[in-house]
Amino acid sequence: MKKISAFIPIDNNSKAEYFNKQFNDHPLIESVYFLAVNPISSTPNLIPVNSINNFNTLKIIAERLETDYLLLINRAIEIDFGIHSIERMLSVARDTRAGIIYSDYYEIAGTLKPHPLIDYQTGSIRDDFDFGPVMLIDSNEFKNGVNEIPFELEFSALYSIRLSVSRRKRVFRIPEYLYSTQVFDPRKSGEKQFDYVDPRNRKMQIEMEDVATDHLKKIGAYIEPKKREIDFGSHEFQNEASVIIPVKNREKTIADAVSSALKQKTDFPFNVIVIDNHSTDKTTEILTNFALKDNRLIHRIPPRGDLLIGGCWNNGVNQPECGRFSVQLDSDDLYKDEFTLQKVIDTFRRENCAMVIGSYILSDFELNPIPPGLIDHKEWSDDNGTNNALRINGLGAPRAFYTPLLRELKIPNVSYGEDYYLGITISRSYKIGRIYEPIYICRRWEGNTDAELDINRLNRNNFYKDRLRTIEIETRKTINRS
Repeated sequence: MKKISAFIPIDNNSKAEYFNKQFNDHPLIESVYFLAVNPISSTPNLIPVNSINNFNTLKIIAERLETDYLLLINRAIEIDFGIHSIERMLSVARDTRAGIIYSDYYEIAGTLKPHPLIDYQTGSIRDDFDFGPVMLIDSNEFKNGVNEIPFELEFSALYSIRLSVSRRKRVFRIPEYLYSTQVFDPRKSGEKQFDYVDPRNRKMQIEMEDVATDHLKKIGAYIEPKKREIDFGSHEFQNEASVIIPVKNREKTIADAVSSALKQKTDFPFNVIVIDNHSTDKTTEILTNFALKDNRLIHRIPPRGDLLIGGCWNNGVNQPECGRFSVQLDSDDLYKDEFTLQKVIDTFRRENCAMVIGSYILSDFELNPIPPGLIDHKEWSDDNGTNNALRINGLGAPRAFYTPLLRELKIPNVSYGEDYYLGITISRSYKIGRIYEPIYICRRWEGNTDAELDINRLNRNNFYKDRLRTIEIETRKTINRS
C-alpha cells in the first residue's frame, strides 16, 4: 500500500496533539511533521518555517518526503477526517493518476454546513483558487514542482508548485464531503472580494504575476502585448459617447446614478442610455420622469424578457442613438465628479485604445469611503497586463469600450463576468487604456448582488470565470501555433 507523509501548520501545542491522536496508528500515515512560524516547545517533529507559501518551507518539505504522497494541510486549522476519507483520497489518486487531489468538506458553524468546491480546469490559474485546507499531492510531482520554481519565492511558492503539477498531471476534485473543519474566514463574500487588490499585498501581487506569466509561457499561452490601431473616424456617430446603465428594481439608487451621468461636462455631445429590464418597483417611473425633463436620457425597455446584464448591454450598444464610445455606469454607482466622462474619452483619443478602465473608491450607501478605499488595479501594466489579466478576477471600473468593437464581439448574456470576458478578449489584440486616479464611486450595500453570496452562487461565478479563462487560454495557444 502506498504511504503518506502529513505536513501540518500549527500555532499551538493542542493542534499538534489533536492531529497526533487522529494519525496515530493510521495504516496509511507513515510520518507526521508540524510546521510552525514560532517555535512550540515539546512538540516532536517540529519544523520552524516562515510560511506555507514560502519557497524555503516547501523545499524543506520536499527534502523530508520519503513516501509516495504528501498530505498537506495548508492552514493552521483543526481537521476532523471522516471514516476512511484518507483511504478514499489515496484510492482516487491512484486510479486517476492525478497529481493533486482535493475534496468538498463540511464547515462547523454550530452545525455541519456543506462547503462544496469546484472542479479544476485549464483556466483555474487564478492564485485564489479554493482547494480547501486539505490537499493530497503526488510526492514526485511536488518535488518536481519545487525544482521548477524559477526564482526564490516569498509568497507564492505553493501557487507555483500547483501550476507546475497541473502542466503534467490532472488536478482532481472528489465531490464528496471527506472532512470537516471550523470556519476559516467568516467574512461575507463582498468583504473578501477585494483582498487581491489591497495595496498592502502589492509585493505579493507582483510575485504572483511573475509566476503566472512563467506558467503561460510554458503552456504556450503567453501573448506579446499588441497595439492594433483603430481608426475612430471610420464610423459615423451622432454622439461621441453614451453612458450605458442596465437596471432592474433599483428605485433606491437609480436617480443618483442617472444624475451623476447627466451632469457630466464635456467638449463633445453625449447621452445616457438606460436599459430598464422590466423593473417592478418605482424604477421605471423614476426614469420616465427623467426622460421627460432631459432628452439626453434614452429610456428603453427591451422587448425580450430573458436578458441579463450582458444582454442589456448588447441592447444598449445597438440602439441607434448609441455613441462612438460606450461607458459603464452600474445602477448602484456614481461617477466621482462631473469630469469623469471627459477623462475617459480623452484617454481613448490619446492612447488609441479599444477599451479604457478606470479606478474607483469603495463606499457605503451614504457614500462614506470603506476599506480598502481606492481600487486602482495597478497590477495592470502595458507590457504584461494582457497576460496578468488571466490571473486575477477583475480589471477595474468604470469600463468603457469602442462601440463598433462591442457590436462585433457580442457580450455574453450573463450577469457576472461579462465585463471580464471583454477585458481578456480585447486585450489579446488591442491596447487597453488605464486611469489610475479615482473617477468612480462603487457603492457596497445590502442590495448589491454580490454583497453576500452563498457558497453555491460563489462557486458558480468562479467556475464561469475559470471557464472564460480556459477558452481564452486555448484561443491564445491556437494563435501562437499559427
